Amino acid sequence: MNVKKQWMMSGLVVCLTSFVFSCQTTEKTATETDYVSYVDPYIGSGEHGHVFVGANVPFGAVQIGPQNIHKGWDWCSGYHYSDSVLIGFSHTHLSGTGCADLGDILVMPFTGKVRTARGEQDNIEGACSSYYRHENESVSPGYYSLLLDNGVHVELTATERVAMHRYAFPQNEPAHLLINLKEGNGDRAYDTYLKKIDDYTVEGYRFSHGWSPQHKVFFTMKFDQPVASLEVFNDDEPAGTDELTGEKVKGVVSFKEGTKDVQAKVAISSVSCENALKNMQAELSHWNFDQVHQEAVSKWNDQLACVVVDTPDERAKKIFYTAVYHTFIAPTLYCDVNGEFRGQDDKVYTDTNWTNYSTFSLWDTYRTLNPLYTIIAPEKVDDIVNSFLSIYDQQGKLPIWHLVGGETNCMPGYSSVPVIADAYLKGFNGFDAERAFQTMKGTATYEKQNGVPYVLEKGYIPCDKVHEATSIAMEYAADDWGTALMAKKMGKQEDYENFLKRGKYYAQYYDRDINFVRPKMDDGSWRTPYDPFRSIHGVGDFTEGTGWQYTFFVPQHPEGMIEILGGDAAFITKLDSLFVVEGDMGEGASSDISGLIGQYAHGNEPSHHVAYLYPYAGEQWKTAEKVRYIQDEFYTDQPEGIIGNEDCGQMSAWHVMSALGFYQVNPSNGVFVFGSPLFGKASVRLKDGKTFDVVAQNNSKDNIYIQSVTLNGQSYDKSYILYDDIMKGGNLTFVMGNTPNKQFGAAPENRPKSAE
Repeated sequence: MNVKKQWMMSGLVVCLTSFVFSCQTTEKTATETDYVSYVDPYIGSGEHGHVFVGANVPFGAVQIGPQNIHKGWDWCSGYHYSDSVLIGFSHTHLSGTGCADLGDILVMPFTGKVRTARGEQDNIEGACSSYYRHENESVSPGYYSLLLDNGVHVELTATERVAMHRYAFPQNEPAHLLINLKEGNGDRAYDTYLKKIDDYTVEGYRFSHGWSPQHKVFFTMKFDQPVASLEVFNDDEPAGTDELTGEKVKGVVSFKEGTKDVQAKVAISSVSCENALKNMQAELSHWNFDQVHQEAVSKWNDQLACVVVDTPDERAKKIFYTAVYHTFIAPTLYCDVNGEFRGQDDKVYTDTNWTNYSTFSLWDTYRTLNPLYTIIAPEKVDDIVNSFLSIYDQQGKLPIWHLVGGETNCMPGYSSVPVIADAYLKGFNGFDAERAFQTMKGTATYEKQNGVPYVLEKGYIPCDKVHEATSIAMEYAADDWGTALMAKKMGKQEDYENFLKRGKYYAQYYDRDINFVRPKMDDGSWRTPYDPFRSIHGVGDFTEGTGWQYTFFVPQHPEGMIEILGGDAAFITKLDSLFVVEGDMGEGASSDISGLIGQYAHGNEPSHHVAYLYPYAGEQWKTAEKVRYIQDEFYTDQPEGIIGNEDCGQMSAWHVMSALGFYQVNPSNGVFVFGSPLFGKASVRLKDGKTFDVVAQNNSKDNIYIQSVTLNGQSYDKSYILYDDIMKGGNLTFVMGNTPNKQFGAAPENRPKSAE
């Protein structure tokens, strides 16, 4: 048996054991599906996937998991499948991002003499760190287990705000737990505190600067065994016992002689240690680890049951449900049980009418993940929008890439805008629409926002004034289109006309002589020389992309792009060429440009809608070809099974949406363009007990082309479906075949259209 199979079997034993326990302690029946058993959290933990590996519940604030020594980009989540050295288990993580941060409240169990040094990758002798092997590791949603090479067996599980640890130390060895508040994952602590409250309790905090400019994590930690001593250290220098405040506080908890089994509960808060204790008291008042684990499994099973797929392909089912799992890791809960949370301005806010969230990777997720939530997680949509509005109050603009109370200002666009517009246009009403609209306008005219003054003055952003100007401007146009649609529905005619005009500013970047998007200079001339293959990361004209890729970046108005590029036939030829053309992107090209098919880059988000553009020109069958190829080649069941950064669920959301057979190209108009459904049947759970069934008759690896469609038994000739039709519930049936039906969706009246 190879290593991979060993850890899979180990995980299966744990899951089966846990399932037996759950049958005894919950109302779950044997006939219910254990969706958790289909999830492999290792998928995406290798190569450049950067996914979180550990224990959490859906959208949980606590994400407790293993942490390696931070060695660069591929350790953004704190863990990489290639590694073999562990420095502890931290309580906050990122999943799939391209930047590193968090890794707060790092704890490491060990035996022998008291020590605090971390050690280095090639030399951990005498340090607290330990080697580990994947065959001794097991992970599934809500659970993580590892037998470290130092002899300590670790099990982890979690509630929303509390992590639970279970340690089995080697017999007759002194048992210790290092609490390391200096170490994070790529950030820098500037104020840390640790104190022994009583024989069973310690508390503390960690304040740090990192990708998020500042974040504060308070914690309370309780043990089920008495603490013999708490020795405190300033980094690795002894500094007494019981309490210490400083930049690099570490502490070693030692348990009484003969202690073998220890449990710990760790609650976190952005507000105070007292709030952390309240979180613990509210969520986890007992010491039954197996019960907490099974409650986490139940939460995951309920969340994963949002889509039920019917297929004999167990590998495809594992890839699919792992993708669904990844879509529910972020955004993360960012408030205490009493509704309090710390804002961007370092003030404490309270609101019990909605639930506050953070970790908004919006440049990624507005494309697919957020539209997907409107179908499979509608209960989260209003809270997400209300979180945006609160952030606006704190910082004077809507979030760009917001992380645990701090604005990273990472990536172009104000990508919360289409998320709000999409929610409003789909009928979500759990937020103040007028207030939301004013925040959208305020953000679009916020003169401190990169490039906005040029948009207001010139209608474009000069490439000789702003790095990545062309990408920024194209993103703003996509965002502004959503504002226009919302204004129209609200009866705000002047705003509608203004923002629709801005939504069409993309046209100013097309050089019709060469049929490419081209950067424009401050004096109105084109950048010369210009190579649409070139990419210069961070300081070029495009964000993580090339002129080839951004030429097709008009998701809000494909019809206008088609017209500019010469009409249907010329557009199809141009789009075909994207998938076959090859050229030198240069030494400075972003490593995010991955998953290449010609110049189409599935490993990065700006390309995600592009395969779905063919139906706008009447050739839906070509979308079917491209989508199936991407599904088969770029989503696998291996640690390297995600072709680029997971990006807080966006990469997986593309797979989930595409597997259902459709995709929302325009992020704000609720039009879902048909692709090629992956399964024989998929049932989507909707509100009020309704379901929407997607059936693909004669579906197979070869039968990828749509021959015909019926909706609720009636013939359906359009190459798209509307959100409202999905949410009514019913049955969408595709008849599939191995040759294209080139007439399907070809007529202009059957093509998807962008609302204006």
